[in-house]
Amino acid sequence: MLAILAFAVIIWISEALDYTVSSILIAVFIIFSVGMSPDVLHPEKLLGTDKALKLALSGFANSGLALVAAALFIAAAMTHTGLDKRLALFTMSRIGAGGRKVLISSIAVTILLSFIVPSATARTACVVPIMLGGIASLKLDRKGPLAASSMITIAQATSIWNVGILTSAAQNLLSRGFIEKAFGAGHALTWTQWFLAGAPWSLAMSVALYFVVRRLMPPEIEDIPGGREAIRNDYLGLGAMTGAEKRLLTISLVLLALWATEGKLHHIDTASSTVAGIALMMLPGVGVMSWSDAQKRIPWGTVVVFGVGISLGTALLDTKAATWLSTLVVSSLHLDTLSGLGVFAVLSAFLILIHLGFASATALTAALMPIMVSVLAGLPGPINGPGIAMLLAFTVSFGFVLPINAPQNMVCPGTETFTSRQFTQVGLWLTGIGYLLLLLFAVSWWSLLGLL
Repeated sequence: MLAILAFAVIIWISEALDYTVSSILIAVFIIFSVGMSPDVLHPEKLLGTDKALKLALSGFANSGLALVAAALFIAAAMTHTGLDKRLALFTMSRIGAGGRKVLISSIAVTILLSFIVPSATARTACVVPIMLGGIASLKLDRKGPLAASSMITIAQATSIWNVGILTSAAQNLLSRGFIEKAFGAGHALTWTQWFLAGAPWSLAMSVALYFVVRRLMPPEIEDIPGGREAIRNDYLGLGAMTGAEKRLLTISLVLLALWATEGKLHHIDTASSTVAGIALMMLPGVGVMSWSDAQKRIPWGTVVVFGVGISLGTALLDTKAATWLSTLVVSSLHLDTLSGLGVFAVLSAFLILIHLGFASATALTAALMPIMVSVLAGLPGPINGPGIAMLLAFTVSFGFVLPINAPQNMVCPGTETFTSRQFTQVGLWLTGIGYLLLLLFAVSWWSLLGLL
């Protein structure tokens, strides 16, 4: 399993193979190499390829995978009906146009869509063309500072709010599954618990993003005559909401309410309520799209990668490979002598640094979060292992520095409005500020919540 982990890290960092192909290879390696190894519980006999096959496919029976697949359906429905575009233009028309307002609109639209479009790449792919259309309507230079700063802001704000909302990114759901497996079902994280911990940090980072971009990339113009009217005309040009849009908005708001009240007003878990919502979206007459519409818009490779990612983490935990490696990490870094804050500071810095080599937060989570939760589960002393594990899951979304560090980042360079150097310059500032805010929140808000 350690050899398979090494293969996964190398292949995902180098991108020598397509993510889906490499995931299938990882499943094959688990089936044969682990299947032909001694059983952990009964070392006198081999595990067998039949049991290893179940281990390799265990991720496809995980509730996290069901939620990710459902999230892709919601994102496809948003694009199919045009509701995402309507919400984005509505928000922009309310805020207005101008140097400051364009940046505020970029951040506000991203935050709004983070609640109801559970796919970072889909959110960015929706907002980018709308913002480009707005820039064209305002007769601004596509190569100018304002266009560049708005595109960078969209990508960075998406990464920031991947932290604040559990359902906004696949890696969050993957992390939650590993935390539950390592610490038990009693430590399963709800949508509200994640939001209470992550959203304040994301809000503070959104403010930091605004000022960093304003400082590094001041706009060529502050006031745009007729700008608000131009955006409002684009919004009015959409016409009245269609029946499909109204139904989708209703389903999305109901799902959001169910996610936020899980464990308080009801005991329906996030995955189950979301799958029920998808069923409504697909029903003839009541739904918003057909199966053929969904088929064309959903990246099925993502489902395969996510399922195998869960299987990889599960296999690392079940074969005790993660435990062995975590013991090595603890002894090498002397983590057993540190406080909860010290453990979090060291491990979060490690995850942020190693993220520079990964082009996928999901891949990073699949490879390293099982090790992190094993480290935390084995540490002595009065520390909150599940709480620190959730905070470490926040740092997985630190894909600020390079355009290749996150899929949503790679949507924006295609607009040819900014250079990689500009993106990295903003990203380095955000990474430094973000890490300092992690430590600040750790000694204040997160300590108050008892997460350390």
